[in-house]
Amino acid sequence: MELHPFLILFIGVAVVIGMIIGMRINAFIALITAALVVSFLSPGDVADKVSRVASAFGGTAGGIGIVIALAAIIGKCLMDSGAADRIVQAFVKAMGEKRSSIALSGSGFVLSIPVFFDTVFYLLVPLARSLYRSTKKHYLKYVLAISAGAAVTHTLVPPTPGPLLMAQQLDVDLGTMIGIGALIGIPSAIVGLLFAGWLDKRMPIEMRPLPGEEEQETAAPTDRKLPGLFVSLLPILLPLVLIGMNTALETRANGERAAQVKAADIKDEAALRAAITGATEAPLLALKEAGAGESEDLPAAINAAMRDRSAFGTGKSLGRANLAIVEHENRKALEAVLPETVLANHVWDTSARKAANVSKLYGNANLALLLSAVVAVLLFVRNCRPSKTEFSEMMESALMSGGLIILITAAGGAFGAMLGVAGIGEEIQKHFASAGSSVGLGLLALAFVISLVMKIAQGSTTVAVITASGMIAAMLNGVELSFHPVYLATAIGGGGLVGSWMNDSGFWIFSKMSGLTEAEALKSWTPLLAILGVTAFVMSVILSFVLPLA
Repeated sequence: MELHPFLILFIGVAVVIGMIIGMRINAFIALITAALVVSFLSPGDVADKVSRVASAFGGTAGGIGIVIALAAIIGKCLMDSGAADRIVQAFVKAMGEKRSSIALSGSGFVLSIPVFFDTVFYLLVPLARSLYRSTKKHYLKYVLAISAGAAVTHTLVPPTPGPLLMAQQLDVDLGTMIGIGALIGIPSAIVGLLFAGWLDKRMPIEMRPLPGEEEQETAAPTDRKLPGLFVSLLPILLPLVLIGMNTALETRANGERAAQVKAADIKDEAALRAAITGATEAPLLALKEAGAGESEDLPAAINAAMRDRSAFGTGKSLGRANLAIVEHENRKALEAVLPETVLANHVWDTSARKAANVSKLYGNANLALLLSAVVAVLLFVRNCRPSKTEFSEMMESALMSGGLIILITAAGGAFGAMLGVAGIGEEIQKHFASAGSSVGLGLLALAFVISLVMKIAQGSTTVAVITASGMIAAMLNGVELSFHPVYLATAIGGGGLVGSWMNDSGFWIFSKMSGLTEAEALKSWTPLLAILGVTAFVMSVILSFVLPLA
């Protein structure tokens, strides 16, 4: 007998919370155990119930393992070389100690637009730790300030994947999404920063050594020679510049939409319409089902149909791909079943695309952070002149710290993936499927709630906002809105922030990289993101009336 997905969810949650908080068992063991329990209770072949947990664990580790390990080395080198102290001194001198949290939040806000939240947090948390060494207070406020700024733009402002795909699915212009996302993100980050200061007064937390670290000195030696500001910033700025350049070039190339069908591409319109009418292959069937064969504007009808992420039978997973890539793969599939005498082959490798392809190499987060780690190590060696033994101990200490974070984060990813296997997402969609007639404020609220429920259930903000935006986009057929659909996207993004807990890799990154316990993270990180999300939703509602852009 198959259990209901919500019952499986409840059991999985009970296992995680019971083992971590009730029994004080290591988070890695608790999350892997919960993932296995959920997998055994979920549908599927018995032989696959363990292997799919391992596969999901490996997939998550493969995505974040190198980045976390290299970021741990960068952070350790910044701390030991004095580079982090130099940056903090510059922060305090420029803005004053009272406004240092604003500097951290603003840095996270800007940096998280082109860079993943995880990477931004890895790079900025050493600054929060060094700032605490200088001030001896407000550690919780500092790490929450970074989170408040970075989490908002990661969820609301393209070109990070979640908001980018929301904009595509809801047919929102990218410039509008960036502008409105930032406009809503600024007050959300400010409210989050105010909450961070309020909570820091009521729950003061001293900085603790990370796993694998020894206790740091309570005060930095006054006669220590610190490196210059530019060279201290270089390990942080280098990957951000490389990744940001890649994002800009990729966005420019995708903006060409080179795979779209133009009138000049159709060499024999009669033959193309006949092929669609008598379709047998998947690409032509997709066009037939979309009614392209009978459309008066054939190129526009084909382009509309090519937005489908599965109907063309490309054999590739396009669920999270940029729309330009989806069109490219679908156009290739279409060209494969039609002769060039009917439809010309499209030119994909334009000059912009070639530049983007090159930037993918140096803009890859793994390579960018590797280059940054090399710079950080050289800075450490130049400033500290360590012996071979001291150098080896420094590297081992950094990797021990990073290794535990990798294990816990990957286990959290496996737990979230098994909740997906249990059918949580499909069950949620089923419960909201009858809400297509909602309009106006009701539709904004529905968008927020769907995303919120998806986030709580399976942990990934990106998955939550992509799923919710796809469902809302399907509900918009025949509905006339009094406001721009960009506000639906920002409401969905707000919902994707609420409910971050132990099945969210961000929860573990925040907890383990900042040195907080699971209970402390639940009392700080979880309510912070809920406040950010609710504020984003409220701002979406207000702006939909004040600045409808209809």
